[in-house]
Amino acid sequence: MLSRLLGRLLKGRRAGEQRLAWHHPAVASAPALLELSSGSFGAGQTIPVAHAGKGVGENRSPALAWRGLPSETEELVLIIEDADAPLPRPFVHMVATGIDPNLRGLPEAAFNPPASIHAVLGRNSFGKTAYAGPRALPGHGPHRYSFQLLALNGKLHFDNPPTLREVLAQLDRSVLARGRLDGIFERI
Repeated sequence: MLSRLLGRLLKGRRAGEQRLAWHHPAVASAPALLELSSGSFGAGQTIPVAHAGKGVGENRSPALAWRGLPSETEELVLIIEDADAPLPRPFVHMVATGIDPNLRGLPEAAFNPPASIHAVLGRNSFGKTAYAGPRALPGHGPHRYSFQLLALNGKLHFDNPPTLREVLAQLDRSVLARGRLDGIFERI
């Protein structure tokens, strides 16, 4: 299998933790007060194959729950990135803005058609406005998928589905708090 060989050849190449949105100055300056969890997997645990991307799993977005939102929160942003992708930057699996802060979580498949919540889906690294589950290269080793939740003190506005870069550009001094949940996925 060519993809397995490619995975082994690129095994030492990783985008890196420091390139995640979590470390962007507008995000990193906010306190990590939010508790983000999933009924689908625990922190640092394996993400079930049901949540893996097309061709690998069922591509269902996992259930998420959170606590600790500041009372001034007007909007939530959810970013999912793979810090271990063999690329210059982490692979963006999903960007969602406009999530209602009155919610305390999201059910499984909330971002799968037909979406069960109101949110603005931005463009992932495939250029699609959708959840894209884990699809690490076979043989590349374990990949960390970082689910990053941001509580904002204002609302973001976009004319078109935004990229992660466009979302980050609008966050200056608006992130009140942040939370993170990392899961692991590997294809042997």
